Amino acid sequence: MSGIVRGMDLSTLLEVEERGGRFSDENGPGDAMGILRRHGMDLVRLRLWNDPYSEDGEPYGAGTNDLARTMLLARRAKALGCKWMLDLHYSDFWADPGKQIMPKAWRGMDLPELARAVYDYTCAALETLVREGIAPDMIAVGNEITNGLLWPVGRMPAMDNVARIVNAGLAAARETCPAAETVLHLDNGPDRDLYRTWFEGYFAAGGADFDVIGMSYYPFWNGPLAGLAEGMAATAARFGKDVLVVETSMGYTLADYAQYEGLAPGERKGMAATAKLAAGIEYPMTPEGQSAFLRDLAAAIRSVPNGRGRGFVWWEPAWIPVPGSGWATKAALAYTGEKGPGGNEWANQALFDYEGRALPALLALGTL
Repeated sequence: MSGIVRGMDLSTLLEVEERGGRFSDENGPGDAMGILRRHGMDLVRLRLWNDPYSEDGEPYGAGTNDLARTMLLARRAKALGCKWMLDLHYSDFWADPGKQIMPKAWRGMDLPELARAVYDYTCAALETLVREGIAPDMIAVGNEITNGLLWPVGRMPAMDNVARIVNAGLAAARETCPAAETVLHLDNGPDRDLYRTWFEGYFAAGGADFDVIGMSYYPFWNGPLAGLAEGMAATAARFGKDVLVVETSMGYTLADYAQYEGLAPGERKGMAATAKLAAGIEYPMTPEGQSAFLRDLAAAIRSVPNGRGRGFVWWEPAWIPVPGSGWATKAALAYTGEKGPGGNEWANQALFDYEGRALPALLALGTL
């Protein structure tokens, strides 16, 4: 890839399109992926959930990203000449530092059984992608695994268990897609102590080598960009690896989008929480503020010594508000045990406005 990576996570795009979402730029209506590609996107990130359906077959929503749907999006990315990253959650739904829920099919397994299940599942998924001619260029083994994965067996501080599970995924990736780069991904990129402690512990526990350190960075949760720049530099130097901001975003408005979702007030959170978060960040939540953030983010990544700053992936730039596309259905909430509501809580972070029109930050992507 030339220059820094300008990636986009488009995992929910199919769902948005199926529910009526439409997109446009200065040239008129178009496909969101094509618009992003034309303006500089060179990597598409796609998550994969093991079985995002209830026992009765009800979809969990938020893209319902099973292998078949992930393949549809991967094929589109490849057709546009984009590279793509496979983001293996090893869960039937969202996995992050606050939850790493065991897939339904793996419940009750002990550590050796889980390691084997991870290996077999990863091999099977990747073999299918290779056979279909859409092998990924990057493979993230786990998603935001700061607190481990496959709880409770792989929950921190059980780093020995975490390393064994991750090793199984890495081994499968190496064997089935040897040309792909492997990624291990934590949250809170500015927290250099977290990254130092986690990866030192991982290698001490026998963790296998990999290629790229992935970071999440959200200014409203993780603080100023200067902290990210320092964290990237320290982590890259300590471990001799490239760092890639695999999740980031910044809002462009505080205007509510209730009319676009068509949900009752009790079914959505609204913008109150977002407004509270916005008060503490260094950029205004305006189209101009979003553009400034993206420009400065690219500069911070380029500042990492020895070219170790690989780039960024904007999280869900096309998740515009449409009826029926939220972060969790009732079936999903039953799986996670969370209360909800499950509407779209991210639409004001997209790179398209609520009507699907390309925002200034998107139009400037190719100049970064």
